[in-house]
Amino acid sequence: MQKKLKAMYYYFSTGEKLLWCISVLLIIVSFIIFDRGNYLVLAASLIGVTSLIYDAKGNPAGQVLMVMFSMLYGIISYKFAYYGEMATYLGMTAPMSVFALVSWLRNPHNGNKAEVEIARLKKAEIFNMVVFAIIVTVVFYFILKVFNTSNLVPSTASVTTSFLAVYMTYKRSTFFALAYAANDIILIVLWTLAALSDISYIPVITCFVLFLINDIYTFINWTRMHKRQEISQTV
Repeated sequence: MQKKLKAMYYYFSTGEKLLWCISVLLIIVSFIIFDRGNYLVLAASLIGVTSLIYDAKGNPAGQVLMVMFSMLYGIISYKFAYYGEMATYLGMTAPMSVFALVSWLRNPHNGNKAEVEIARLKKAEIFNMVVFAIIVTVVFYFILKVFNTSNLVPSTASVTTSFLAVYMTYKRSTFFALAYAANDIILIVLWTLAALSDISYIPVITCFVLFLINDIYTFINWTRMHKRQEISQTV
């Protein structure tokens, strides 16, 4: 057990450990100041930022944690009538994270199961992604409208960016992190609107602000990883 903890400690860089520690600290402080009651939000936020630091390393463990986060976040969204968020994370993000997990496990870089082999999106895959994104957006817009979803337009936009993110995660594309970053921005707007009527949702805003920072770092790190992997393949 001690060896595993020691290996995990050295697995992450100093910057990554600092990013995770600051994220956890801010989430806890925000919870103590503005909530103190909704432990579901606290648990989801902590699991979420932990999943992202593993995603940044291309580690399949990040997808396992994302499934857990999606389940908790779906429940939180249901409570505020953000049915788009609930349907997106329970019906799309969670299942696609499972598929992404399988894809990442089947495609380790040079046999290293702790790092996925990064791939470039092919033209056909980009075309399919755009077509499916349009279909998903249109279908969900009318579904959410029927259910009188709060803040319909940003909720629909969140579905679109979430689809793009999970699709590119499954395809092992570096750009999945940028799609998640775009989704984070939309969710910051959504939960800011929610917090106007209930300040206990401020910790959720804090969560997605930290997600945004982590997703930007993930994109930067995956770009480095991809260059390193390409160099190693040519040697």
